[in-house]
Amino acid sequence: MPQIHLRAEPGDYAPTVLLPGDPNRATAIARRLDGGLEACRQVNAHRALHGYTGTYGGVPISVQTTGMGAPSTAIVVEELLRLGVRRLVRVGTCGGIGRGIRTGDMVVAASATPMDGATRTYLHGDPYAPTADPTLVRLLTDEAQARGIRHHVGQVATVDVFYNPDPDYAAKWRDRGVLAFEMESSVLFYLAARARARGEDVSAGTLLTVSDVLTDDAGPEDTYLPLSALEQAVDAMVETALTALSRPSA
Repeated sequence: MPQIHLRAEPGDYAPTVLLPGDPNRATAIARRLDGGLEACRQVNAHRALHGYTGTYGGVPISVQTTGMGAPSTAIVVEELLRLGVRRLVRVGTCGGIGRGIRTGDMVVAASATPMDGATRTYLHGDPYAPTADPTLVRLLTDEAQARGIRHHVGQVATVDVFYNPDPDYAAKWRDRGVLAFEMESSVLFYLAARARARGEDVSAGTLLTVSDVLTDDAGPEDTYLPLSALEQAVDAMVETALTALSRPSA
């Protein structure tokens, strides 16, 4: 039976799925798969949650839009798990706050502080540390290293508010060792961990492009990468993820 939001059936998705937030980015990623967009199968278009299945280097892989924010991501991930997906990797952008992080850098999230309401709802307020799968962290890190891409590995924070007005917002979390703000990873990591606790072979990871840098004096509107530079950095991130996930040892 098709899911409510993803109008697909079991088997429509490959075991490995890349998760961009933007539907246009999902389509752009599908164009990078073997044979381009024409060789892919679109498995969902409902609510502009575009999903595609194809191969990369002969390895089956799917791409599925999550939308923006943890609530939308939670819906998509819940339904993907019901459809048999077993490896989920978010590919998106983030606001860098860690010392030395620059726009265009890459961040491999090892864990995600759950500052969003969706993860807190699942946890009923209990303390919890949503964590990426260590094998995926290593695969993504090794590929970024091999490509000579400036990257950082560590903790991100998943938030609900993009334009946060608090004056100490970035500084407080920077001093706690958080590298970047983003809006989806904590709930992704939690749902994968919940599935593993039930005995399912599920893993999740996150690879991010730093689109802007938040400092005490500047917000995203002041430092956001020009569109052409952002597209180039995102392209490099997507190629990093696709190559890492399609390696024979992956």
